Amino acid sequence: MNDVVFLLKNPPPQPITIVYRTHIGWSARRRAGADCPNSTATRLRPHAHTPVHAMIKMIPAEELKVGMYIHDLNCDWMSHPFARSRFEIDDAEKIARITAAGIREVYIDTDLGIDATHAPTAEEVSAQVHQDMLAIAREPAPYAPTTYEEELERARSARKQAEQFVQRAMQDVRNGKALKIDGVDPIIDSVTSSVMRNAGALLSLVGIKDKDQYTIQHSAAVCALMVAFARHEGMPSDLVHQAGLGGLLHDIGKARVPEPVLNKNGTYTEEEFAIMRRHTEDGYDMLVETGIVEQVPLQMALEHHEREDGTGYPYNLRSAEITKIAQMTAIVDVYDAITAERSYRAAMQPTDGLRKLMEWSKFHLNPYLTHSFIRCVGIYPVGTLVKLESGLLGIVTEHNVQDLLRPKLKIIFDTKRNQYVPPRPLDLARPLGSGGGDAIVSHESPRKWFINMEYFQ
Repeated sequence: MNDVVFLLKNPPPQPITIVYRTHIGWSARRRAGADCPNSTATRLRPHAHTPVHAMIKMIPAEELKVGMYIHDLNCDWMSHPFARSRFEIDDAEKIARITAAGIREVYIDTDLGIDATHAPTAEEVSAQVHQDMLAIAREPAPYAPTTYEEELERARSARKQAEQFVQRAMQDVRNGKALKIDGVDPIIDSVTSSVMRNAGALLSLVGIKDKDQYTIQHSAAVCALMVAFARHEGMPSDLVHQAGLGGLLHDIGKARVPEPVLNKNGTYTEEEFAIMRRHTEDGYDMLVETGIVEQVPLQMALEHHEREDGTGYPYNLRSAEITKIAQMTAIVDVYDAITAERSYRAAMQPTDGLRKLMEWSKFHLNPYLTHSFIRCVGIYPVGTLVKLESGLLGIVTEHNVQDLLRPKLKIIFDTKRNQYVPPRPLDLARPLGSGGGDAIVSHESPRKWFINMEYFQ
């Protein structure tokens, strides 16, 4: 085996190691900080090997049989009691545990277990969800009076304030002190003002997380998303403010969860599940103790894990029994959770996260509000990396009011030449020669192209 070393022009500020192997395709080995848009080095990509795809199908959980092989339990990680998401159904007890966990549909691998001949394939399910999302995307998007670039610095400040408040509040509770919310109103006002000027700027920032600071950053993200969602739903300004407060404090009860449980890398035991599930009631109690009397933040803390079919907690409420604001919070909470990088699983890309919400809205999430949330953030949320027909990669920076399928982008990479390009704006709603003339063919994982999205924020 021979190593071929490529010299870099304009080397990045942090070390980079690129080693290409000269047999069995290409591979790259890189250290943190390797992604620098100023580097002119051409990055060769691995050869595309066509994988052998198993036949993956979706079936209702009640149709599971012994001998089938679970490919995906089709739920967020806190909703099932299994150590793995892929395993053989070798006894009826596993089927009973799946249905008891409130899981309504699963994906099976027919190459590794019994087939279900009538069931749709994963590709067919995905195609239908995609068509449903396209129909949603044809409705107008919210208008932003300020550009993304103009708002970005103020959005950074709002995010920082929100995260620092949550960090202090949770630390106080862990140290045995009472929860204090003095000074929170100006923070919510700062978040709300940023969202009103240009929601995409703040929402793109809260989508970037450090997995070691997940709980704090998740709370700030839910705050921003709930402000945007409440405004999109036409709520009055006082309720928008309360939705932001509830979003920031919806998980405050986790401050009473022992850190080894809260930060566990893997599946919870039944006892640990019981401890985690107490955070909704603990959070409600803590907010009441601070003197909060508004029902919106109290309902958000207490009910955000309730589900439409009665499989949630703490009270197994069903659709009509769950308040609208809690139904909205459930959607936002799940979306932000599944699109965040964690130590034990990779993040879903934003568009994939929205597709998963569409699937789960059949049973667990309010379907009308799920559609409304997708219209609010767009099927390509701000901050999403997309690939164009031309082969260029761009980051979504703004939505076009009349067409969510043709957002405004910041072009950063050319896949045909395998290199960064000088960042430039592109408005897909404009024709060729007027700053447009291209179209999205797919959303992309930044990891696939070795792109560190934080360099472009």
